Amino acid sequence: MVCQKCQSKRSASVQGKTSDLCCFYVSSNDIELNDYVPSGVGIGGGDYIEFTYCLDCGQIQGNFPISSEVITKLKK
Repeated sequence: MVCQKCQSKRSASVQGKTSDLCCFYVSSNDIELNDYVPSGVGIGGGDYIEFTYCLDCGQIQGNFPISSEVITKLKK
């Protein structure tokens, strides 16, 4: 894998299974969820947290930016 920001080939992947719930907070929208891992925000979805990040620049790999519409839909 090559970093989409700095082209480094050094990366690490994080994978984890939550026991049903996680806490997800978006300060700019004052959204705090204690729910399943939200889909569409670049960190996994459902019961799973999954993402890859660059060990040189720290960039989380994926489809960014996340639109305001996706974040707003998280608020219940």
